Amino acid sequence: MINTFTKAIHDPAFIFAVLVAVSIFGTIVTLLMPVFSGSTLKSRMKSVALERDQIRTRERARLATESDSKRKSSSNSLRRVEREGIRQFVERLDLQRALADEKTAGALRIAGFRGQNALNIFLAARFGLPFLTLGIAALWIFAMGGLAHQNTFVRMAACFAGAYVGFYLPNLYVKNAGTKRQTAIQAAWPDALDLLLICVESGMSIEAAFKKVSEEIGVQSAELAEELVLTNAELSFLSERRQAYENLALRTGLETVKSVVQALTQSERYGTSIGGALRVLSDESREMRLMAAEKKAAALPPKLTVPMIVFLLPVLFCVILGPAIIQINAQGGIFGHATAK
Repeated sequence: MINTFTKAIHDPAFIFAVLVAVSIFGTIVTLLMPVFSGSTLKSRMKSVALERDQIRTRERARLATESDSKRKSSSNSLRRVEREGIRQFVERLDLQRALADEKTAGALRIAGFRGQNALNIFLAARFGLPFLTLGIAALWIFAMGGLAHQNTFVRMAACFAGAYVGFYLPNLYVKNAGTKRQTAIQAAWPDALDLLLICVESGMSIEAAFKKVSEEIGVQSAELAEELVLTNAELSFLSERRQAYENLALRTGLETVKSVVQALTQSERYGTSIGGALRVLSDESREMRLMAAEKKAAALPPKLTVPMIVFLLPVLFCVILGPAIIQINAQGGIFGHATAK
């Protein structure tokens, strides 16, 4: 049997037959494998689709329940009642005509306070804070003995000065908030223009470009990302795209943003290329940021003069003149001791 197996192994015809059989088997397996694997793939995709539908149904039910609970809680919340009360208070006293104008609304927009509710809160605060600061000043002066060495006229003037400060506190707060917001937007605006230029030149529409830039620039400046998201929404819903661009310029109040808005408006009106205009404006914005940094660096030496005089020079004099003063005192002590002898 072993001799027969050895002869079969060394027989070329037997080896050829074995190779042909292996090739046929491999071909059959290769042809039939996709059929069997296809049925498994279909079953897996079907199960995934069913699971996705179940998850979607469950999430929709959860969101519907949460929205109902939020609606019920918001209808009974004190915050909504307070806002409604503030609106009625402002309308009853007609504070918008007396204390607000177009500059006030523009300052609130620049500070990030949008809507009629923010304006109502600002007007109520500007009306009520003078009485509060007047009461605090009167309590401190007349009840707690403040400014006791002054006459009655000066003390009354101090009370009215407190009321005056309370009247302008909301304006100062809004102006400070607007300045901080503009600084944050200005710092990230050149990078946003670069990203917007890349998106536009890659073939994206201006709406998709604004959306993409708002997602990317949010890490650096949340304020600028918010403004771009609002502009994208207005581009989708407003009848005129020009109005959306102008609203962006009004909400920011920056000259660099206004120049970009003008370029986008002209591109929409005359059909010119947006990429070239954005490239030029991006270079200008980057140069302006570099010039601002150079201006701050040039203003640094004069600002450091007074701290150096007040804090560094006395220490320097002590270090330099201290050993000499010690030696003079020691020599004076020796001379005095010798004279005494």
